[in-house]
Amino acid sequence: MSTAQALNDLKEQLSPSDRMPLVFLGHGSPMNAIEDTEYSRAWTKLGRTLPRPKAILVVSAHWMTKGTTLVDVSAMPRTIHDFYGFPEALFAEQYPAKGKPGLAREVVSLLASHHAEEDDTWGLDHGAWTVLKYLYPDADVPVFQVSIDMGRDLDYQLQIGKALSDLRDRGVLILGSGNIVHNLRAVRWDAGSAPHEFALEFDTLFAEKLEDRNFAALADRERLGSLLRMAHPSVDHYLPALTIAGASDNRDALTFMTDDIDLGSISMRSYVFHAA
Repeated sequence: MSTAQALNDLKEQLSPSDRMPLVFLGHGSPMNAIEDTEYSRAWTKLGRTLPRPKAILVVSAHWMTKGTTLVDVSAMPRTIHDFYGFPEALFAEQYPAKGKPGLAREVVSLLASHHAEEDDTWGLDHGAWTVLKYLYPDADVPVFQVSIDMGRDLDYQLQIGKALSDLRDRGVLILGSGNIVHNLRAVRWDAGSAPHEFALEFDTLFAEKLEDRNFAALADRERLGSLLRMAHPSVDHYLPALTIAGASDNRDALTFMTDDIDLGSISMRSYVFHAA
């Protein structure tokens, strides 16, 4: 199914509800923030399709911690340009959304058993603002980030998602941003290069297990073995996808969008869990 058809179907399925959907976006290159691409167009259309949230909680691949889960409680999260070697136009981009300090501190309490702590120094990294600028271009929805603990194993992030899931009933959109396959060492820079076999295999495996709601299989590092290591030399871009899976339940339907492999080794697969 094409991305356009998937989004049209999603628009028909989303009904007015206090329960917010869950979104995972494969964010890919920061250049998507300033270029007209199939991905930026899909994010724009998705933003017009989603119900308007009261706040957005973002779990991005680019805020990594170890031994703790940090929650940004700043009133005005700064726009972080956490990259180099890109055009000046990208560094000029700003996403001036307000934070949600009160709710963020509640999230610290929700994640108390996950060693959560307040933080007011982070802001919005490019995993967050490069997609938010298309979803909510007026930056008029409060937003804050929650870090990923790289010191824990994969199933820990499923637990984080489950702990956050009740926020959906309070009008909070939980947004994960990363990539289902992310191996920069294996990037093929030639235009139109074919995807690596390992990228296709892992992306397909992930989609099948997600549809089957076999999330435990997606967090089983030992069984995923060498395929996981090829798809993710570091799992930072994988963990937000597990957060979103963990926050879903049996009441949800699943819609996939933008499911191609970019540059040979970057999966741009995105998906939405929503009320069936």
